[in-house]
Amino acid sequence: MRGERRTSGRANVLKATIISLSVALLALFGVVNSSAAGADSTPPTFYLDLGGSASIGVQPTLVAPGGQASVDGYANELVSFEAARGVALQLTQLGCPGETTASMVSGGDHCYVSGETQLGEAMSFLMTHSDQAGLVTIDLGFNDLRPCLGHQTFDQPCVNHQLSQVQQEMPTIIEGLKSVAGPNVSFVGLGHYDPFLADSLLGSAGKLISANSNHEVGRLNATLQSAYSIAGIPLAMVGNAFESRDVGLVNVVGVGRVPENVANTCALTWMCQPAPLGPNIHPNDAGYVAIATAIEGSLPALWLGGTPRAVRSS
Repeated sequence: MRGERRTSGRANVLKATIISLSVALLALFGVVNSSAAGADSTPPTFYLDLGGSASIGVQPTLVAPGGQASVDGYANELVSFEAARGVALQLTQLGCPGETTASMVSGGDHCYVSGETQLGEAMSFLMTHSDQAGLVTIDLGFNDLRPCLGHQTFDQPCVNHQLSQVQQEMPTIIEGLKSVAGPNVSFVGLGHYDPFLADSLLGSAGKLISANSNHEVGRLNATLQSAYSIAGIPLAMVGNAFESRDVGLVNVVGVGRVPENVANTCALTWMCQPAPLGPNIHPNDAGYVAIATAIEGSLPALWLGGTPRAVRSS
């Protein structure tokens, strides 16, 4: 009997221990599940990418020499950059090739049906995601100037008129977006590089066109800088990433000594490539990485979610 009582006592102790452990484990899993549920209920960080063809990573291909959207654009690169820092961005791209500031506001592009605009679509997105942290990049302005600069031509009255349009429309676009954005949304505007610097390789006439276009793209960037600055939005200096103002001479294989800005235009775009892929104004893979780096350098000093971050070196 004494042996039975000892066995029974050990069994009771073991039973009590199992019950205690079970309660502790249930409590632990309850906390974990509760934390997981809380994490699941936190809306993800979005990245709304707006603009023209460059915003959706257009590059020429043998199938579409004029260019088609790719998964190697600057928005995709930026998502990868931020993922490496621990920020998961959910990318939404609303850009439309050829989008101008006027078509952004009033329609008329080939991507949105009559009565709809990229601006309206973007504002709707921001309203339905007002409880989320997010990033919005705005890539507009270059297509306004493009008719004045393309095909090895330069039209000063056209440039002046189009810059006036950019100056008029950008505040409307910015104010519309900011008016519906949630409190944890950051905006970054994009400046522009000048693909027509490559015309400098086409003789004396090309050098003149190149110089004129570089000056006018500089005016465009100044116009954009003013609009974004008034709205408290940083401007990613894409032209600096392409060293568009650097006229120091460098050697380029097969070409000779050319200004640094011309060499970079050839290295970062399709402008110096032979047909059928070139000349094409869009960035290549390296060009899109350069733009993404410029954007990341303009992001707020904190992670979008509030965690301290460091600025990526270019």
